[in-house]
Amino acid sequence: MTTPQNPSGEDSLIARYFKPLATDPGAFGLVDDAAILSASGEDIVVTTDAVVEGVHYLAADPPDTIARKALRVNLSDLAAKGAAPAGFVLTLALRSKDDSWLRPFADALGEDAKAFSCPLLGGDTVSTPGPQMISITAFGRVPKGRMVSRTGAKPGDRILVTGTIGDAALGLGVLTGGALAGALASDPAARDFLVSRYRVPQPRNALAGAVRDHVTAAMDVSDGLAGDLAKLCAASGVSAIVDVPSVPLSPAVAGLIASRAAGIETLLAGGDDYEVLCTAPAGRSDSLIAAGQAAGVAVAAIGTIVEGDGRPRFLDGQGRELVLKRQSFSHF
Repeated sequence: MTTPQNPSGEDSLIARYFKPLATDPGAFGLVDDAAILSASGEDIVVTTDAVVEGVHYLAADPPDTIARKALRVNLSDLAAKGAAPAGFVLTLALRSKDDSWLRPFADALGEDAKAFSCPLLGGDTVSTPGPQMISITAFGRVPKGRMVSRTGAKPGDRILVTGTIGDAALGLGVLTGGALAGALASDPAARDFLVSRYRVPQPRNALAGAVRDHVTAAMDVSDGLAGDLAKLCAASGVSAIVDVPSVPLSPAVAGLIASRAAGIETLLAGGDDYEVLCTAPAGRSDSLIAAGQAAGVAVAAIGTIVEGDGRPRFLDGQGRELVLKRQSFSHF
């Protein structure tokens, strides 16, 4: 992102919408082709995620929610690594230069960048004839050698997850119509809650320090609890047993499950939760739960890490294994 003396349409777009977001001195006001991210003995954690129209958000979604989702899915990754946000770069592929879309998008992106202390450092804007796409690479800081990876889970560790699971998957179901929309026709509050959870994730950056201090392995839940737990276990060389009734559900989701308008597999395999999934020894798991309470973030223990290399097992209230036909969302 650069803004020369005789600006092109792209340069004008950058200057108008995104230069005000580049508040870090290392961004140089977006007049250079690179930025400087200073570090003082910390490790720099790097993560990147893209959101694509028709895949991660719907064409009719409001631009402010698209901006927040694009940044927050990356902030969620940083939270799961125990990292404090430091800044981000943005690649924006647009079909047109439309102020009615760009202004609320940029305003919301700036608000979140300020709220999460994650300023814009630079990036690129391009035109595309196809679906719009927003790609963000975010940077975070952790003390040297303290990033939490997926590889540290040990047999006997408890499995924990923040927030509630399945809201976003059902929110997408509501937006795309069908049975779920009908089931919530008389409950607009529940409908709006689920839609909001799909459109605007709630990254758990307030817990990053506690994750760093107490957990042995962590990742965020982006493609579905079942599939992402399988990835964590594979990275750590272990397996897991999950007590499905312990998986935390919002009242809206619990009501849909009780009425059989939604099935448990949808919750376990659905994507877009953006909650922290982690493991910790029993003593430290209690400390993590307490830290969550202090930060206003619910943390629930849902199972145990066990020896083995098989897929995690999901047990119902009677101890019977649930056979999941689908483990997670997949792009391919």
